Amino acid sequence: MVFVRHTLPGERVVARVTDGGEGSHYLRADAVEVLEASPDRVPVRCPVAGPGGCGGCDWQHVSVAGQQALKAAVVREQLQRLAHVELPVVVEPVAGDHSGLGWRTRVQYAVDDAGRLGFRRHRSHDVVPVQTCPIAHPQVQAVPVTAARWPGVRGVDVVVGAGPDDQVVLVHGPADAASRLAPAGTGVMVDDGPGEQRRLRGRGWVRQNVRAAGWERTFRVSGAGFWQVHPGAADTFVGAVLDVLDPAPGERVLDLYAGAGLFAAALADRVGPTGDVLAVESDERAVRDARRNLHDLPQVRLVAGRVDHVLRRRPAGEPEKADLVVLDPPRTGARRAVVREVAARRPRAVAYVACDPAALARDVALFAEHGYRLQSVRAFDAFPMTQHVECVAHLVEIISTSR
Repeated sequence: MVFVRHTLPGERVVARVTDGGEGSHYLRADAVEVLEASPDRVPVRCPVAGPGGCGGCDWQHVSVAGQQALKAAVVREQLQRLAHVELPVVVEPVAGDHSGLGWRTRVQYAVDDAGRLGFRRHRSHDVVPVQTCPIAHPQVQAVPVTAARWPGVRGVDVVVGAGPDDQVVLVHGPADAASRLAPAGTGVMVDDGPGEQRRLRGRGWVRQNVRAAGWERTFRVSGAGFWQVHPGAADTFVGAVLDVLDPAPGERVLDLYAGAGLFAAALADRVGPTGDVLAVESDERAVRDARRNLHDLPQVRLVAGRVDHVLRRRPAGEPEKADLVVLDPPRTGARRAVVREVAARRPRAVAYVACDPAALARDVALFAEHGYRLQSVRAFDAFPMTQHVECVAHLVEIISTSR
């Protein structure tokens, strides 16, 4: 078996093997010449996106419609193969990019031996120097970090938020280099060794505005914290979660892997002061951001800790039953222990936000073992020009059990 990058189904290409050899179970290769092109093939938007170049954008050579069709096929195939579920899947665009470009609000640059910023080659530590990145948000491109050399620095991150002054540069290297090289007019943070990142000047955080389903709120997220990188993703995912769960005043909700508090805040608005939202998050930076973002919502309780551990020990005051659950796990998925604890609380519905279709499908199969079925799934093109896709799955209880 040979996995070939930079090609499309139905094409005939000349491929160069890049990984594997005699005795390997499979080979990896790059399409270096196209003999018969797919109708979905388009000219690449970036000079370093092809074979041997940057490893970030897998699908620059595919039309946006073609990318979305391929991603939909992947989601359908994973659900059918791993969860034995067949559902229609259409990958929906997310507002905020321009034909798949100009959307990434957080860019992480590597540094080569000459101090130039760039991106890693595919499956390599080598750095491909760049001046601009077509998928970077215009505000990111406006921060002049690639014009300088960064000797002695391991990496440079640029993070932008809602306003023109929401810009943070995070330097992975010595503080003196960060102070000397980081551009004026931005907040500057430094990570000069093990431990916490620290602020050198300006703000160390950005604002993020979210509007969905008649609700809006401004969040504060640290420059080193987690937030969706597509500018329209937070609005889209909140809208999709509220749509499938339809929270009612007074309901009890679990928000698991709560991050900076995005879903917890939206759910708190719907369940109101008589409701209850328990938000669980393990990452220390995200917990700090969530505390700031949720401090004015008394119906929200934030617990710091691993989700499986917190659910197993049941925090003080947690009701025996939850009405609704939001799961937004890392790429590896929620896994068996978390699925078991969620199902034990017998929620009427679960909204599962997934960045990996295979992990989602595996967890859907686990939920089925506990009496929950996949009612629907929506897929979103939150990472154009890449193979990645985000899903919001709706699971409902199908087996009545004794309480």
